[in-house]
Amino acid sequence: MNLQTIKQRFGIIGSSAALENALSTAVRVAPTDLSVLITGESGVGKEVFSKIIHSLSPRKHNKFIAVNTGAIPEGTINSELFGHDKGAFTGATSDRKGYFETVDGGTIFLDEIGEMPLDTQAFLLRILESGEFMRVGSSKVLKTDVRVVAATNASLLDKIDSGRFREDLYYRLNTVPIRVPPLRERKQDIYLLFRKFAVDFSEKYKGETIQLDTQAREILENYRWPGNIRELKNIAEQVSVLSESRLVGADEILRFIPDARTRHLPVLASKKNGEGENLQEREIMYKLLFDMKGDLNDLKSLVFNLISSNNLRVPDLKTQGVLDVAQDTRPSADYYTQNQPNYSINDDYDEHPQRFQSDNAGQSVIQVEESLSLEDMEKEMIKKALMKHRNRRKDAAVDLGISERTLYRKIKQYNIKE
Repeated sequence: MNLQTIKQRFGIIGSSAALENALSTAVRVAPTDLSVLITGESGVGKEVFSKIIHSLSPRKHNKFIAVNTGAIPEGTINSELFGHDKGAFTGATSDRKGYFETVDGGTIFLDEIGEMPLDTQAFLLRILESGEFMRVGSSKVLKTDVRVVAATNASLLDKIDSGRFREDLYYRLNTVPIRVPPLRERKQDIYLLFRKFAVDFSEKYKGETIQLDTQAREILENYRWPGNIRELKNIAEQVSVLSESRLVGADEILRFIPDARTRHLPVLASKKNGEGENLQEREIMYKLLFDMKGDLNDLKSLVFNLISSNNLRVPDLKTQGVLDVAQDTRPSADYYTQNQPNYSINDDYDEHPQRFQSDNAGQSVIQVEESLSLEDMEKEMIKKALMKHRNRRKDAAVDLGISERTLYRKIKQYNIKE
């Protein structure tokens, strides 16, 4: 079965290379019993790929079930997946089969696998390795033959680093990885999808199909679509129902996508984890440099105030030289010695231009000392972020603009105590 036939059968629209590569991988792995891990952002259509794998496999005549593991409460997920015996817990008035028992011989799709509790992960690992499991409250070992297709929109490697996902389970699930590309990487497919949704909604609401002019189409294709296909479908429905004109222009489409007015800097995608981490490190360095700029401005103001409070007679040009660090035209120490005998500059002025000392006061010393080391400032920013978010690494990482994995590595590197 060729890819075009599969697209028509499952309603997949698009011709981008990344999409076709994901489809091709799904088709090739379908006839096997290998575990598959589907990765991709929320709304890209990961469940469709699990259905393709099941429909093209020898198990296609047996049951298929999709389970969102992130939506099942932690206290009941083991019972839902593996079943329970009567009396196993309060409310267990009878025996109950779990999904792995009822779907024996078929395929189970475990969505949001990264949200699965650690004890459930251990039970799942046993099924993948031996096909054995036990119901909650039972000591009897049962067997099942179920193919597992898992999906996640989060980085499981980051969760492994933070101790929230088992590394051995990750490699069991990741036998064959499939990455479903986000909509922003399929720009040529965006208008095709929108047009398909517009036709569907015109039939549903019995109206004329909306059209986009050139500018509206460009806005649509250059928007980042954080909600991916799900968001695009919602926008198509809103425009179909609420637009006053059937030919939608730029101003009209911006009513429905106000965030499209915001310019986004290009995102550099990296195939290697190391390169991705370097990009994230550069981002935090840029933040540090901006903060340093603010600190230097404060330092300039302090120098100016010190000169003013000591009644130093400094010509305008020379004062500008003191304040303009970038031009490096500050007055020499000799200038102050010759013109102001009661005011001295330390010999190490070139190394510490921010340090001034008054000879008149004897014991009165005014010093402004601050480390401008990028590492020290980065360490301090990480400490502040952790303190601000009460050691919640995920929130601190978002505030710093880096991944949780990078933050974890930095905490170890700087030996920061949480």
